[in-house]
Amino acid sequence: MAKTVVYPLGKKSKKRIKAKETTMLYNTKKILSVNYDRICNCAATHINCMSAKEWLKSQIGVWQFFYGSKDIRDKNLHPATFPISLAKKIIELFTHQGELVIDPFVGSGTSLVAAQDLNRNAAGFDLQKKYIELCNSRLSNDNFFNKSQQIAVKDDARNIYKYFEPETASLIWTSPPYANLLNRKRKNKSRRDRNNEQFGKVEQYSQDERDFGTMSLDEYTKAMGDVYESLLPILKPKAHCVINVPDMWWENKRITIHVSLIEELRKRGYELRNVIIWDRTNIVNRIGIFGWPSNYITMGVTFEYLLDFWRPPQI
Repeated sequence: MAKTVVYPLGKKSKKRIKAKETTMLYNTKKILSVNYDRICNCAATHINCMSAKEWLKSQIGVWQFFYGSKDIRDKNLHPATFPISLAKKIIELFTHQGELVIDPFVGSGTSLVAAQDLNRNAAGFDLQKKYIELCNSRLSNDNFFNKSQQIAVKDDARNIYKYFEPETASLIWTSPPYANLLNRKRKNKSRRDRNNEQFGKVEQYSQDERDFGTMSLDEYTKAMGDVYESLLPILKPKAHCVINVPDMWWENKRITIHVSLIEELRKRGYELRNVIIWDRTNIVNRIGIFGWPSNYITMGVTFEYLLDFWRPPQI
């Protein structure tokens, strides 16, 4: 298990955390001491280290992924995990080795694990101590040839802007809470038939009033806008910001979270570049029949949106 360190970092500090260590930081206003410069030999105009063949594969607008041995799928540990391979794809596409990735809602730490595997520096933030501890437990001590840092920070996403200098992040990437849409009992037939303890359960991150997962869609959208507006100056010009969200059904209405976030982030200064579909059909087990035979409903669990924004160069 990785060593947990309370590490008061200052703006001018030259001390660095050893590769074997991860860090838990508690509410602090000091600048986080983490590297953000690329260490590869790519041309200055390249946005990543990909080959032309890898680039071509990434241009397909529908992506599929598989779970691996290092993935967490136990909803008792975290209600909404995603494959490490998804995080790796995003990080590889929009960063170089050595550059900085920020995850504002780090949860179980999948983004940090992916960044460690890819030799990227990364910082992830979460309100819940149990998730910060889970992040630290997942980070390996065996990456002796990896000089990057992955830091788990216990703090509110609204405070992230205090931890970084302007124009230091090459990517902001997260799968955030989905407003209060997880704050309801699961009663669909497929969960009852699976007999996996999910039926009738509220699969929410927490009931902390600061948690974005407790907010109505309107409150959530504004709060997300506030967070991402504060993060915009931290991004390098033309650096990307990718948000993974689904749409959901609520009381027989389609709740278009992805539309709300696109409109909100555009108002806050971001430019939408791409919308990618994450096709989840190969990792979803036993989908129940919904709406048949009188009410057609597409299965929200079978796909999600990857919203790709960037910081416009003129800002």
